[in-house]
Amino acid sequence: MEELVKFIVSNLLDEGSDFEVVSKVEGDITVINVIVGGDDIGKVIGKQGRIAKAIRMLVKASSKDSGKYAVDIIEK
Repeated sequence: MEELVKFIVSNLLDEGSDFEVVSKVEGDITVINVIVGGDDIGKVIGKQGRIAKAIRMLVKASSKDSGKYAVDIIEK
Protein backbone atom coordinates (compact mmCIF):
# COMPACT_ATOMS: atom_id res chain seq x y z
CA MET A 1 0.00 0.00 0.00
CA GLU A 2 2.93 2.28 0.73
CA GLU A 3 4.08 1.91 -2.89
CA LEU A 4 0.64 2.96 -4.16
CA VAL A 5 0.74 6.14 -2.08
CA LYS A 6 4.32 6.88 -3.23
CA PHE A 7 3.24 6.50 -6.85
CA ILE A 8 0.25 8.82 -6.47
CA VAL A 9 2.16 11.53 -4.58
CA SER A 10 5.17 11.43 -6.92
CA ASN A 11 2.84 12.04 -9.87
CA LEU A 12 1.15 14.96 -8.11
CA LEU A 13 4.38 16.78 -7.31
CA ASP A 14 7.01 18.27 -9.59
CA GLU A 15 10.08 16.23 -10.39
CA GLY A 16 12.70 16.67 -7.69
CA SER A 17 10.20 17.54 -4.97
CA ASP A 18 11.16 16.27 -1.55
CA PHE A 19 8.67 13.93 0.15
CA GLU A 20 8.66 10.75 2.20
CA VAL A 21 6.12 7.98 2.67
CA VAL A 22 6.50 6.05 5.92
CA SER A 23 4.17 3.41 7.31
CA LYS A 24 3.85 2.10 10.84
CA VAL A 25 1.51 -0.34 12.53
CA GLU A 26 -0.60 0.91 15.43
CA GLY A 27 -2.73 -1.90 16.81
CA ASP A 28 -4.80 -3.31 13.94
CA ILE A 29 -4.40 -0.21 11.73
CA THR A 30 -1.46 0.60 9.47
CA VAL A 31 -0.85 4.35 9.34
CA ILE A 32 0.78 5.68 6.18
CA ASN A 33 2.41 9.08 6.79
CA VAL A 34 3.06 11.29 3.77
CA ILE A 35 5.68 13.86 4.80
CA VAL A 36 5.79 16.76 2.34
CA GLY A 37 7.73 20.03 2.20
CA GLY A 38 5.82 23.22 2.98
CA ASP A 39 5.51 24.46 -0.60
CA ASP A 40 4.12 21.19 -1.96
CA ILE A 41 1.64 20.30 0.76
CA GLY A 42 -1.14 22.18 -1.01
CA LYS A 43 -0.68 20.04 -4.11
CA VAL A 44 -1.14 16.87 -2.07
CA ILE A 45 -4.12 18.11 -0.05
CA GLY A 46 -5.90 19.89 -2.90
CA LYS A 47 -8.71 22.41 -2.74
CA GLN A 48 -10.92 21.68 0.25
CA GLY A 49 -9.00 18.42 0.75
CA ARG A 50 -10.34 16.74 -2.37
CA ILE A 51 -7.06 15.13 -3.43
CA ALA A 52 -6.37 13.90 0.11
CA LYS A 53 -9.86 12.37 0.23
CA ALA A 54 -9.28 10.71 -3.14
CA ILE A 55 -5.97 9.21 -1.96
CA ARG A 56 -7.67 7.86 1.15
CA MET A 57 -10.50 6.37 -0.92
CA LEU A 58 -8.05 4.65 -3.28
CA VAL A 59 -6.15 3.16 -0.34
CA LYS A 60 -9.38 1.99 1.26
CA ALA A 61 -10.61 0.41 -1.97
CA SER A 62 -7.26 -1.29 -2.57
CA SER A 63 -7.08 -2.70 0.95
CA LYS A 64 -10.45 -4.43 1.20
CA ASP A 65 -8.95 -7.82 2.16
CA SER A 66 -5.60 -6.79 3.60
CA GLY A 67 -6.54 -4.86 6.76
CA LYS A 68 -7.23 -1.29 7.78
CA TYR A 69 -5.15 1.65 6.61
CA ALA A 70 -5.10 5.35 7.47
CA VAL A 71 -3.33 8.06 5.47
CA ASP A 72 -1.97 11.15 7.22
CA ILE A 73 -0.41 14.11 5.41
CA ILE A 74 2.25 15.89 7.45
CA GLU A 75 4.23 19.06 6.70
CA LYS A 76 8.03 18.95 7.12
